[in-house]
Amino acid sequence: MKIGTTIRAHRLQKGLSQGDIEKKTGLLRCYLSRVENGHTVPSLDTLSKIALALDLPIAQFFAEDSLGGHMNGAHLSDDELRFLTQIRRYSTNLNDSDRKLLLAMVKKFASTAVAR
Repeated sequence: MKIGTTIRAHRLQKGLSQGDIEKKTGLLRCYLSRVENGHTVPSLDTLSKIALALDLPIAQFFAEDSLGGHMNGAHLSDDELRFLTQIRRYSTNLNDSDRKLLLAMVKKFASTAVAR
């Protein structure tokens, strides 16, 4: 079980940076980085703070498939997760029509990229 990887996946899924978690928990960003990269194992108290900042129950970090069906972080690279996080962040300001247009554009780009 890799708690750091799980924390990172949930953080990125929610569109939060390590700085956002730092502000919510008071834990230093460099410490959060060490946890996410598996260099440090957080105490239960620290894990509780992180869970609260991510608006998750602490048990979520110990679930076998902690992301459920929402996002399979094991198959996405960090770059892909960052890209999807940016899309999510910017798309919140779009109306429904613009979201549909953006999705159509992404589908078109993806279909031409595969055809190459």
